[in-house]
Amino acid sequence: MSLIKAFRGLRPTSGRASDVAAPPYDVMSADEARQMVAGRPWSFLHISRPEVDLPIDTNPYAPEVYAKAAENLQHMRQQGVLEQDASPSYYVYRLTMGEHRQTGLVAAASVEAYDQDRIKKHEFTRPKKEDDRVRQIEALAAQTGPVFLVYPSSDVVDSTLARVSNATPDMDVTAADGVRHELWAVSDQATVTSLTQAFDAMHALYVADGHHRSAAASRVAASSREANPAHTGEEDYNYFLSVIFPHNQMQILDYNRVVRDLNGMDKEMFLKEVAARFTMTESETQFKPASSAEFGMYLDGQWYGLRLDESRIPNDPVASLDVSLLANELIEPLLGISDPRRDERIDFVGGIRGLEGLEKRVDSGEMAVAFALYPTSMEALMAVADVGEVMPPKSTWFEPKLADGLVSHILD
Repeated sequence: MSLIKAFRGLRPTSGRASDVAAPPYDVMSADEARQMVAGRPWSFLHISRPEVDLPIDTNPYAPEVYAKAAENLQHMRQQGVLEQDASPSYYVYRLTMGEHRQTGLVAAASVEAYDQDRIKKHEFTRPKKEDDRVRQIEALAAQTGPVFLVYPSSDVVDSTLARVSNATPDMDVTAADGVRHELWAVSDQATVTSLTQAFDAMHALYVADGHHRSAAASRVAASSREANPAHTGEEDYNYFLSVIFPHNQMQILDYNRVVRDLNGMDKEMFLKEVAARFTMTESETQFKPASSAEFGMYLDGQWYGLRLDESRIPNDPVASLDVSLLANELIEPLLGISDPRRDERIDFVGGIRGLEGLEKRVDSGEMAVAFALYPTSMEALMAVADVGEVMPPKSTWFEPKLADGLVSHILD
């Protein structure tokens, strides 16, 4: 079984891409989703967040939500807003955010490779979210939210994507957040075969974002396989929708922390404890870490720079991550937070909000202290995945985000 394969994508018809394209389903609240669909009858949010078309108090996991998603998908196909391509294709996908640009490939990725850990994970999943994605896939008989994968940069693949994307795109949409999304369909057999073979030669792919979607696809494939006595391995359910980018084009932003209180300490005692573990300096301006093992701390209107001595950095791919260093040297021993997944005293702020986002949470009195981190590198993520370990929660914040609705994978 190939690591990836071309597929007959379900796409917006000519002139409809800007009407359909939507942010990922999980980056907004239900209220925000309702606001986003106002005046946009063909927004893909009617499929990815179908509760927007149901009463406000509807449970987002209720059966009628998934039924509404299927109804909306069928309606958009019947009205000619979405149409499935006639022949299997790959799709070159480019994201442009300011000066940053990354070009990848939309493909169907092998569930078998995922199950055998050739497509490597780095996060735990939560059963409730995984169950939700299973029900969504089964209701739609389609995968509509792509899994964000990364491949080790390859000259063959990179040059092919660059060549294809020199032409005029088949779709070109600039979203409300200013991110440009361009798409080129690739159906000629020579290019499809070349890309398939180039990916088959790779030792692994890596899940950057979309662990729940890929886990759900694996579960759906297993149940479909059991229910199909004529199973061959080539059925569409054996693959999942993915967008795969080269590792050296990824943009990972910092993923910062805010904590509600000082664990019973006053400011002076807390600063004394921090200074015993870190080299600490006051900063007259916002302190943005410039390297690993360096942290910014905002407390009572004052920024501090914290530096951890190299002798305290373990030789371990997980323990040496900045998120682990901060947790193990400060957040757990000083602030008493040992389970950041469940402890409500800690929250996480994506780097897209800037250091101002940290200041706002502390200055409002909602939080007592904030920590700014240096971004996790793609190489560090891959090193963790390669040894079969799991990243701490909220270790990476990828920007820009993929759009939903530009290509979907129908499970015929």
